[in-house]
Amino acid sequence: MPKNKYFFPFILVTSLFFLWAFLHNINPILIPHLKKACQLTDTQSSFIDLSVYMGYFVVAIPAGLLMHKYGYKKGIIFGLILYAAGALLVIPAASARSYGFFLFAFFVIASGATFLEAVANPYIAVLGDKNTSAQRLNFAQSFNGVGSFIAPLIGGNFILSGIEHTPAELQRMSPAQLGNYLQFEANMVKIPYLVIAGIVCVLIVLFVITHIPDVKEDDSEVDSHAPGTNFSLKVFRHRHLAWAVAAQFFYVGAQVGVGSFFIRFARYVDNVNEKEAASLWGFIAMVGFMLGRFAGTFLMRFIKPARLLAIYAMINVALLLLALTAKGNVAIYAVMAVPFFMSIMYPTIFALGIKGLGEETKIASSFLVMSIIGGAAAPLVMGLISDKTHSIQNAYVVPLVCFAVVLYYALRGSRVHEATLPVRSGETNNRAAVV
Repeated sequence: MPKNKYFFPFILVTSLFFLWAFLHNINPILIPHLKKACQLTDTQSSFIDLSVYMGYFVVAIPAGLLMHKYGYKKGIIFGLILYAAGALLVIPAASARSYGFFLFAFFVIASGATFLEAVANPYIAVLGDKNTSAQRLNFAQSFNGVGSFIAPLIGGNFILSGIEHTPAELQRMSPAQLGNYLQFEANMVKIPYLVIAGIVCVLIVLFVITHIPDVKEDDSEVDSHAPGTNFSLKVFRHRHLAWAVAAQFFYVGAQVGVGSFFIRFARYVDNVNEKEAASLWGFIAMVGFMLGRFAGTFLMRFIKPARLLAIYAMINVALLLLALTAKGNVAIYAVMAVPFFMSIMYPTIFALGIKGLGEETKIASSFLVMSIIGGAAAPLVMGLISDKTHSIQNAYVVPLVCFAVVLYYALRGSRVHEATLPVRSGETNNRAAVV
């Protein structure tokens, strides 16, 4: 935990973890909902994830540059302003029932979340003992888990109408009836996003009036003339960072893919209706995700983070093999068990990736956030597989492959080669590579 003088800033920054958890975990609700309201294919509905993660990809580096120049607090405030603006844009998008407008609104929200995530993760990581950075970041990310299970519950109760017409029923409607039904479905998103915008505005005020110390990264005594401490692509000379960026790309792809199509998956393998599927995802899968974060934080007191990451990745590969081959409740519960074991992956990969980077932590953090574009790629591939094979179950081979990459990172890619690390003043750079 951080020192007493950092306790309130730690709590306030930790509250931000809920916001991007809501953004990511409302998508499994929005994808089937807007598929109905805007009459989309599986591939088209995956563009919701694409717009969100393109926001991360486009804005991550500018966010890192702004944070590097102006510090943590201004980055947070700017991110919150973007987030609130995007949430408010959802309202006219619903009125116009314009899928393109919806995608733009989600892109703006994601741009704000990118600033928040680029700031909050490294801030929490450096706010204390470097040896417990992974444990501390997992603890903060546990509150991200709270948002992870609240989002689908809010969406399931306030966005999903529970009205599911068959294609034949829709064809029998008159143009006026069809238009009224589709507009009713689109309007369901207005109140939840208005409330979210209001909450974010309150947070903006709190951050404006609160002192947020601009904590220096560990190894702050790094020699500014040492090779590689420039804010540039040279940061990828650190192999453990380069592999972390790749692992984060595939992990986020797996996380998003598993959740985004769960409602469709549950309907396909066991004919579960949308509201029941949303409840299962919120009450079981996402509660498991939240509990997994707390459990992972505890287990890291006894098991090294990289080793625990490897164990969890292997379990998820096995669960998805079962989900691909089973039917009914067995397949559904196999998928719902995955979030518990993926819960530690993002913060653990992040903490292992920035380990020992000193002043290069900020640019490294931006690249790690940028790698979240994997969350756009995996659902798109899953949508294409589903549309081509007429089986959303077959599409779950994609997250299985993604977790296999995470497993390789945990076993090999996370090894730190100290010879490439920044040099502190007074040190030589004659250091051997170590695990």
